[in-house]
Amino acid sequence: MPDAHARNRRSATVTQGDQRAPNRAMLRAVGFTDADFDKPIVAIANGHSTITPCNSGLGALTDAADAAVRRAGGMPQTFGTITISDGISMGTEGMKCSLVSREVIADSIETVVRGQSMDGLLAIGGCDKNMPGAMIGIARLNVPAVFVYGGTIKPGHHDGEDLTIVSVFEAVGQYAAGRIPLETFRAIEQHACPGAGSCGGMYTANTMSSAIEALGLSLPFSSTMAAEDDEKRVSTEASAEALLRCIADDLRPRDLLTREAFENAIAVVMAVGGSTNAVLHLLAIARAAEVPLTIDDFEAIRKRVPVLCNLKPSGRYVATDLHQVGGIPLVMKMLLEAGLLHGACRTVTGKSVAENLADVAATPPEGQDVVRPFDRPIYAEGHLAILRGNLAPDGAVAKTSGLKQTKITGPARIFESEEDAMAAILDDRVVAGDVVVIRYEGPVGGPGMREMLSPTSAIIGKGLGDSVALITDGRFSGGTYGLVVGHVAPEAAVGGPIGLLHEGDPVTIDAERNLLAVEVSDAELAQRRAAWTAPEPRYRVGVLAKYAKLVGSAAEGAVTG
Repeated sequence: MPDAHARNRRSATVTQGDQRAPNRAMLRAVGFTDADFDKPIVAIANGHSTITPCNSGLGALTDAADAAVRRAGGMPQTFGTITISDGISMGTEGMKCSLVSREVIADSIETVVRGQSMDGLLAIGGCDKNMPGAMIGIARLNVPAVFVYGGTIKPGHHDGEDLTIVSVFEAVGQYAAGRIPLETFRAIEQHACPGAGSCGGMYTANTMSSAIEALGLSLPFSSTMAAEDDEKRVSTEASAEALLRCIADDLRPRDLLTREAFENAIAVVMAVGGSTNAVLHLLAIARAAEVPLTIDDFEAIRKRVPVLCNLKPSGRYVATDLHQVGGIPLVMKMLLEAGLLHGACRTVTGKSVAENLADVAATPPEGQDVVRPFDRPIYAEGHLAILRGNLAPDGAVAKTSGLKQTKITGPARIFESEEDAMAAILDDRVVAGDVVVIRYEGPVGGPGMREMLSPTSAIIGKGLGDSVALITDGRFSGGTYGLVVGHVAPEAAVGGPIGLLHEGDPVTIDAERNLLAVEVSDAELAQRRAAWTAPEPRYRVGVLAKYAKLVGSAAEGAVTG
C-alpha cells in the first residue's frame, strides 16, 4: 500500500547526509519552494485531448483544479492521460483500441502516482474509458482520490428534435433505407454535436459518471453537469478542496468502495437506464478494489429496481435534462426512500450517502417527464438482464429497454466480424426474424471487444429494430438499444459455444427467462467442438497482441491484471 505520508520524504528539513536533496533539487526546477515540500503533493491526472469533444474542455478544468489545490494548502503536479474517442473509432479497426485504453489509462495513472509517491489523486476524465480507467487506477493505488467528470455535451437540434451522436449513426441506416433524403442526413450530421462534452444521452460516459457519483468517489450533482457550463468549473474546484480534506483525514478509496457502494452504483445504473458497459466496468473496478462482485449481482438488483428515467437512447431526454430536474441525487434519494440504497456508505464529501441527500427532494418535480415517480416507472424492473444457456454458460448481458418484445427465436445469421454484418444489413441481406450473430469480436478474439453501434443503429435505421435481434461476444455502445445481447461468454476465440453456431441454427433470446440458447443437441455441439480449431491471432506484436494474451473473460470484467 502506498505511503499516505510520502511528502515526509520531500521535507525541506535538511540533515547531515540527507538523501532527499536530489529529490528537492529536481522539484525546485518545476516550481517548488521550501514551503511547498511540507504540503500534500497532489497528482492531477489530466485527460485533456482535442481528439474528441468529450475531453476538449479538460485542460481548463485542470487549470482550475491546480489553482484550487494551491488555495487549499496542497502542491499540485499535473500529468497527462490518453483517450480514445469511441464515437470516432466506432465501426473501424481502431475501435479495438477502445477497451484497451481503459487498461492503459489505469496503468498510466497507477504508474505515475505510485512512482512519484503522491499523497492524493484528482483524476479528470471525459470519454467512456476515462472513468473506469481512472477508477481502476484509484482502486489499485488506494491513496486519497476524487474523480472529476468533464461533463456532458449539450444536445444538438434539427427540425425541433434533440440530437446526439447516436442520431447520426441511426441516420446512416435511415438514409440507406431511403427513409430520409440526403439533405436531412447532412443536417443531422452537421448539428448533432454542438460543442465540448461527452455524448449526451445516458450512454456509457454519463452512465459511468453517474455510477461513480453513486459509489461516493465524486461530488453530488457533478455527474450530469454540462461541460460548457461554469458550474462544472466550480464543482471541479470543490472536488479539489474535498480531496485535501480526504488527505487530511486519511480517507481512502477502499474505505468507500465497499460491497454496499457497488450495490448502490448498480441500483442507480438500473434506475437511469444506463449502458451495458456498466456491467463490464463495475466488475473491473470491484476486482481492483478487491470487492467480491459477479454478474449475477446485477440480475438480483435488476429484479428489485425499476427504470425511473426517460433518457436516450431508448427514451426521450438527455443528461442535461436530468440535471435540470435534480440529477443523480434526486434518483438516489428516491431509491433511498424506497429502501433500495445503502445510506450509510461513506463518500468523498466526508459524509454518508444519506447525509449528502438530506436536503434533496424525495419525489420528482411536477410538470416534467424526465424522472418518473415509483408508481409510474418507465419499466417495473431494471433493463440490464443477465442471460445464460447453452450459448452463454458464463453469462451474457441483454438490454431490454425500448422493446416491444423481449424474446425471439430465429435463424442465426453468422458473421465473423462487425464489417461483414454491417455490409449485410445495409445491403438488405438481413430480414425480419433474423438473429444476427457477430462473433470473434470478444476481448481475446477482436482483440479489444469492439462496440457494435454501427450495425445496431443500422438495424434501427432500416426499421428492423423490433424484428431483428443481434448477439455478439463483443460489446454495445451505451447508445445501443433494441433486442441485443452482448458480452457472450465464453467468447468464440477461446472455444465458447457462440463459435460453434452454424448458419440457420434456431437461436432463442428470452429476457423474461434469462435464456440465450441454440436449439441444437448437446451431442451435436460436442461434435462441433471437437472439430473446432482456434483462429490465428489477428495481431502478433504491439498493444493489441499484449492485450489478447493477458485479458480475461467479459463475465469477470475483461481485466488484464
